[in-house]
Amino acid sequence: MTDISRISALNEKYSIFARMADDPKTDSEFLFSAEDNLTSKDIETRCGSRILDGHRPVFDAYVIEKMKAYGGELIGKTNMDEFGAGSFCTNSSFGVPKNPFDMERSCGGAAGGSACAAAVIEDHISLAASTNGSICCPASFCGVFGLAPTYGRISKFGLVDCSNSIDKVGLISSDPKRIAEFLPVISGKDARDPTSCAQPPLELKGRKIKTVAVPKDALSNLSKDVASCFDSSLDALKGMGIEVDTVEMPSLKYAQPACTVIAAAEASTNLASYVGMRYGQQDGDLSLKFDDYFTSVRTEYFGEEVKKRIILGTFVRMGEARERYYMKSLKARHLVISCYKKVFEDHDAVLTPTMPIISPRFDEISMMTSAGSDQAGRLTAPPDLAGMPHISVPCGYSGNGMPIGMQMVTDHWNEDPLLTFANDWGSVFDIKRPEVTL
Repeated sequence: MTDISRISALNEKYSIFARMADDPKTDSEFLFSAEDNLTSKDIETRCGSRILDGHRPVFDAYVIEKMKAYGGELIGKTNMDEFGAGSFCTNSSFGVPKNPFDMERSCGGAAGGSACAAAVIEDHISLAASTNGSICCPASFCGVFGLAPTYGRISKFGLVDCSNSIDKVGLISSDPKRIAEFLPVISGKDARDPTSCAQPPLELKGRKIKTVAVPKDALSNLSKDVASCFDSSLDALKGMGIEVDTVEMPSLKYAQPACTVIAAAEASTNLASYVGMRYGQQDGDLSLKFDDYFTSVRTEYFGEEVKKRIILGTFVRMGEARERYYMKSLKARHLVISCYKKVFEDHDAVLTPTMPIISPRFDEISMMTSAGSDQAGRLTAPPDLAGMPHISVPCGYSGNGMPIGMQMVTDHWNEDPLLTFANDWGSVFDIKRPEVTL
């Protein structure tokens, strides 16, 4: 089979893509994929939602522009939780990606399709966005490397935002060298996205991490397999000459609830534009009054999880609830940033498991409450909320062979040591690839 026909067969098996390119050029220098919330003028962009079915943007996102200019060919838009609403990539309207290590389990969310693509397509690089662990969670569950850079390092022009003040575009691959190669390609200032215009130059000089801090609270409530693999990884780090200290970082516990509140508040305003008038579905009853028309379209085409986020986000921005929840969440963000900054005075990085559990089975996910699902992201929320660069690297495997990841966080604009560490770690840790049969 040609590369494209093999990828199509992989998609049939694992539900990687929400939509593949109609006629991709196989003579390009490399093939890449992008999460379905990055606009692409040649392929539908639907953010995993039926409300955007049929939406074809007239421009490429900045990162897709850059990848194409570098010689790449976009082969498809990967499946994701609808508008980033979810932890396990089970909320897409266009297919639920299956974990290549166990097809009864989740790829992680929201960018599950991107991590699945990186795991099963040889030498692949995938673009994805991160809000609350949306890159590191699926990277951990699928046994690959996932980098979420500093907020503002990469232009978000063309990203359909879930949460404007948290979202960042990053990279997922099975090879850390590929991430190091493409990060400079998609980084840089872009006048179309003011958040990217204050960044310092990206310098990849191979700076190594010498000391890491492990928050004591991060070691609690871990599954047995995660705790065992993480302990073994700490021993391996010491063998690499890296000093490991256990520290107190009490403010990190506020990150997950604060991230939930802020993301919901911002998502509820972002999603207000999807009313069946300008984008995607426009088949409502035009004889209705405006409010009735908008309500009918949104009721039919938004998924249940998105509706929950809209309701929550609207509530936390109203009246007394604004001070009680939204404003307190903004204060919590500053506490989390200050907590990291203090630790970085004496350490190069903060290290935790990426996820407290291995990838759950779909039947287990169906029985989870919203609070339980959100709580799974308690370790990935702090760096995303703080806008700090972080990377998930494979660090072990459970008794039944499921991948486990650990997450390293550095100070703002310090992606260099993360990439150096990922490369060094890849040379000492025995990374397993899933057995893919077609």
